[in-house]
Amino acid sequence: MLDHIMQTTLLLDEIKCRHNIAMMAEKAARNNIRLRPHFKTHQSAQVGGWFREAGTTGITVSSLKMARYFASHGWTDILVAIPVNIREMALVNELAAKVQLHLVAVNIETVQALAEQVQYPVNLCLKIDTGYHRTGILPHSHEELDAIVTLMEQSDLLQFTGVLAHDGHTYKQTDADAIRTIHHTTVFLLNLVRDRYKARFPALKVSIGDTPSCSILQHFSGVDEIRPGNYVFYDLTQQHIGSCNFRQIAVCMACPVIAKHPERNEIIVHGGSVHFSKDSLATADGSLIYGRVVDLSENGWSAPLEGIAVVSLSQEHGTLRASKALFDRYTIGDLVGILPVHSCLTADLMKGFTLHDGTQLEHLSGMGR
Repeated sequence: MLDHIMQTTLLLDEIKCRHNIAMMAEKAARNNIRLRPHFKTHQSAQVGGWFREAGTTGITVSSLKMARYFASHGWTDILVAIPVNIREMALVNELAAKVQLHLVAVNIETVQALAEQVQYPVNLCLKIDTGYHRTGILPHSHEELDAIVTLMEQSDLLQFTGVLAHDGHTYKQTDADAIRTIHHTTVFLLNLVRDRYKARFPALKVSIGDTPSCSILQHFSGVDEIRPGNYVFYDLTQQHIGSCNFRQIAVCMACPVIAKHPERNEIIVHGGSVHFSKDSLATADGSLIYGRVVDLSENGWSAPLEGIAVVSLSQEHGTLRASKALFDRYTIGDLVGILPVHSCLTADLMKGFTLHDGTQLEHLSGMGR
């Protein structure tokens, strides 16, 4: 299979990927909570099929267009986990006519627009800012929350179904106890909001959705639903956090060697920011790396090699700095395997995957948006 790789290619290990999918499904079942995985990481109908085989029925996406893509592949219970863009109301109605559509709001203006313009039943969740501070309603903003909930209550087509949060600040942690603390704080605050309205809406759900918490924690008291996404592939960031080990990373970039510079022990590959993004990780000495190098084989790749790493990226070029011994191992035209820092962005940029047997899997980005 490697002989047929002519250009920068994102490899996907199906066995590792299916194992990651099964692991989270088993954890959710063991906790008697719903797993609504976020499909923004893979954005692939075929990978989505592996989730379906593992028992997934409801999914999370990051845009209405992504919702339309997966709806066209048979998914009928879809949460769009970004605040509604009211300029896309026609697409909201198109989807609501076909699927059980769950939307997210963070302000009364959005809810008012939905109440006035939706033509079919829509489930609406309120996103609560529990500490990440990207967006959301503060849990103690009772006047704002009350006004929004009352507006939903008055609508015939809007159904208030729950409160949710995304603990993006867990991505800044490498200590499991710190991640647990963030998770428990979020669950406490979400339940405060739910408790305020549960007499009027007894079926309200609490939903959380970050891969570090969902990977590290084993118990999820006070939660009805989890929405992790990155765990399907994992990456170097998740390994650095402690969410996974290197063996669980299910994607790897194959990059052709296009130049070598022995005077500085640097290898240039065709693999730059248009392939990987510009995400980086800090090493113990404070320097930044943009990927870890592995040995490729016909059926996978090795653990990361010590003494070589991706130290810079430009648009198309990647610079690898290597020890003398590792530098001498590579010749022009060889393929270098590189584990990505952020698999979500890497997959989005590469617009598709290649399995070990050469099978090509589609990606929404490659289908046109």
